[in-house]
Formats: sequence, C-alpha cells, structure tokens
Amino acid sequence: MVPSPKPYMDDHPRVLDVFEEIYKERNRPEFIHPDPLEFVSRFDDPDNQEVAGMIASALAFGRVGHILKNLETVFRILRNPASDLQEMSREDLKHAFGSFRHRWSSGGELADLLFGIRSIRGDYGSLENFFVSKVRKEHRDVVMPLAGFVDGLKNASGNESSSLLPCPTMGSACKRLMLYLRWMVRKDEVDPGPWTGISPSILVVPMDTHMFRVSRALGLTTRRQADLKCALEVTSFFRSLVPMDPVRYDFALTRAGIRNEGGVDGILERFSWK
Repeated sequence: MVPSPKPYMDDHPRVLDVFEEIYKERNRPEFIHPDPLEFVSRFDDPDNQEVAGMIASALAFGRVGHILKNLETVFRILRNPASDLQEMSREDLKHAFGSFRHRWSSGGELADLLFGIRSIRGDYGSLENFFVSKVRKEHRDVVMPLAGFVDGLKNASGNESSSLLPCPTMGSACKRLMLYLRWMVRKDEVDPGPWTGISPSILVVPMDTHMFRVSRALGLTTRRQADLKCALEVTSFFRSLVPMDPVRYDFALTRAGIRNEGGVDGILERFSWK
C-alpha cells in the first residue's frame, strides 16, 4: 500500500513547481561528477553507451572515488567498449581482468559479465533489443522485464551467482540496474538515452542512500529499508506528478547529497509553505 505523503506534498501543482525548479538547477552536465555516468558520457555511439553503461552501473557500489578509479582501469582496457568486447574471447577477458577486484566482486565475475554482454549482443544485436524482447503491454513497470533481462545475462555469462547482477524478484531495489535503465531510456542534458524502444513511463526510481533519505524526509515512504517495495512506493508518487517520466527528478534530487552540498535539509527548505 502506497503511504500518504506529508500533507504539504498533496499540493501537487506547488510540489511539481518545486521539483521542476530543482530539476532546472541541478539536472545539468556540470553536476555529473562524481558519478559513474561520466564513463557513459564519454561516448556518442549508442553501442558504446549501452556497453559502457552496463559496466559502469554494475560497479556502482561502494565509495564513489573507488568506483571511478576502478572504472578508469576497465576503460583503459576497453577503449571502444562495444567493438573491443566483440573481439575478445572468454579467455581473453579472463586474462585481461584476472587481477581486477572491486570490493567483493572479482575480476572473474567481471569477465563473465562482459562475456555475457558480448553473447547477448551477438544474438540480439544489442542489449536494448534483448531487453525489449522481455517487455509486455501489461507491464506497468520494468521489474518483470528486468528479471528476464538479468536471467538472460546470467545464463549467457555462465555465472548464475554473480554479485554484479542482482535480481528484482528477490526483493532487491536493484539500484544499479535501475540506474542503468535511467541512463539508457531517458534523454536530456544528463541522461544520454540511446535506447528508443522503451517508454520512460515504466522506469523505477534507483533507490540509493541519497534518494532514500530524501524520500523518507518527504514522507514518500515509511519503509525502513531501501528495498524494491520502497522504490516502487516512491516511483508511484512521482508517477502521480509526471506519469510519462517518473524518474525525471532522480539525478537532481541526489546531487546535493552526493556532492556534499546541503543534502536533505536543502531540499526540504524548498517547500516553504509546509
């Protein structure tokens, strides 16, 4: 059951104005750093963007400085991710990333994921085509298509227990994968949006620590964990404001916390009539 937001959040026109102000101020390329999205923004080609985005989102956990450092390592090897990956065998990938490690994820797991990406793209032409094949008219959000997408990638990678591919059917908010879908499906000054076959209306908010704090403070959820139910509750509220683009405000609302520029308090101050 979706919670009732704090009373002042019921004034949708005024609330929408505030979110739009925050969006216009913060949803800008100069605020991307520090963010794994930087590595997707390096490329203009959709093939490179979807491959780079899958890699960047998979490693988007832990301290942001550590994430960016390890992504630099990966993209020194994969300078043109789509074409470079297509030329590498599983053995090549194991050799190239054998000593790599990101927190508890090993280079072997990364090599498996990369081989899975390579295989899916070989069979379907793109990761987008594969994801679209999982979407049905009755799907109100991306949860079930994402579950099929993850299962397919795991099968193709030969690693069913990869720490780099969480599955939404287990209750995880799958923040990294929801982030990937935001990057791929939305298109504005920040999100590159190379995928054109999926509507932004079915996206789910990537529920990271910063969005969780904002959502709790605004009363958009009463859940104590940033799990899938929490993400769906918050998405439901934003869908009531912007039905065709419920993830529109994600980047702008999380910038202050990520960049240590005021965080939740600065956002709450915007609702002056509360």
